[in-house]
Amino acid sequence: MPSDTFMLYKLMILYILSRVNFPLTNAQLTAFILEKEYTNYFNIQRVLSELIDDAFIITKTIRNSSLYRITESGTETLLLFDNMISSGIKEDIEAYLQQNKYDLQEEVSTQAEFYQVKKGEFASHLSVIERDTPIIDLTLIVTTEEEATRLCNNWREKSPDVYSYLMSTLLEHK
Repeated sequence: MPSDTFMLYKLMILYILSRVNFPLTNAQLTAFILEKEYTNYFNIQRVLSELIDDAFIITKTIRNSSLYRITESGTETLLLFDNMISSGIKEDIEAYLQQNKYDLQEEVSTQAEFYQVKKGEFASHLSVIERDTPIIDLTLIVTTEEEATRLCNNWREKSPDVYSYLMSTLLEHK
């Protein structure tokens, strides 16, 4: 593949990440690029790997998802080579983000992971993040991996109720 084409894919990912104020998952980035048929899955994974190696993006893994953010050097690089991305591609990206921004943000703002603390003890770390700030950050200790997994799996749907309950209960006047 010509290096200019590969460079364009890198710039597209940097551009997408620069247009949101929250991290995006591998699946979210991949979905847009595959949907528009810009390239194939394997090229996207190669691009992401090289962007990480070059420190243009950083990644954080939570459970089975990788979350990507653009770095300062990624932003600087994008500014230098922004003109290599056609206005048509930029319009596609902007339209996609405008249509899906709420869903994209919702998907990454509710985070849940678990780990083994010691034999017979698992911690489920549950959080909701808004603008890089946790509005709720909760760790629950359970006795089985199955319970920890269930807590994590239910967190996305139940977190608004849990947050509401905690706030109303803790702010209640006696």
